[in-house]
Amino acid sequence: MDYNTARGSLLMREYGRYVQKMVAHIMTIEDRAKRQRNAEAIVELMGFLNPQLKQVEDYKHKLWDHLFVMSEFQLDVDSPYGKPSAEEYHARPAPLPYPKHRLKYNHLGKNLEKLIDKAMAETDAEKKSGFAHTIAHYMKLAYSTWHKELVHDDGIRQELDAITNGELTFTNTPFVRHRPAPFRDEDSYAPVKRNKFKQNRNRGGGGSGGNNRNSGGGGGKNRGNNKYGKKRF
Repeated sequence: MDYNTARGSLLMREYGRYVQKMVAHIMTIEDRAKRQRNAEAIVELMGFLNPQLKQVEDYKHKLWDHLFVMSEFQLDVDSPYGKPSAEEYHARPAPLPYPKHRLKYNHLGKNLEKLIDKAMAETDAEKKSGFAHTIAHYMKLAYSTWHKELVHDDGIRQELDAITNGELTFTNTPFVRHRPAPFRDEDSYAPVKRNKFKQNRNRGGGGSGGNNRNSGGGGGKNRGNNKYGKKRF
């Protein structure tokens, strides 16, 4: 009996042990043309066993690389994408540099800071005014979104003057529709739910046909009388 403890380790678990045995078998084939045909057939089988790889761009390249990995880079066949080396496969990528730029205005974000720098570098007066209006509109929109309260235009104008040292000013008011916070109950601090299907059982009236059990209005349904027209006591 063949136990797992006596077997070799699976290099690519997603393809299974039988595919790895096929790769080990074609490495023993001496005829290069036959070995090439078997390697191409194994690549097609690997793509059939893992159809999700077809969603990856250039998935054939990935399959050929996995074939060489399962052979421990010892398989001598021709790949349409070149044969990778063990050093390239096990090499660790270079670490990404962490951004060290600190934001001057954290509440506005980095993108708006770049937009302010671009607006200040603009030489055309009309475009610079358009930049100022757009920036003021975004500042008012962000303030209304995060603070749930309306901000005055004078506050936006003072903050924009402080950021740009008076270089950017806007004359027209940036219109932002303010959405107030929903009404909440003072005791439970939960949104008040209104039941629009709640009926008033005492409602009834002239000509409305209301369900008034105590009084029958004109044209209304009087439940105080039985089917014989006599009043129940």
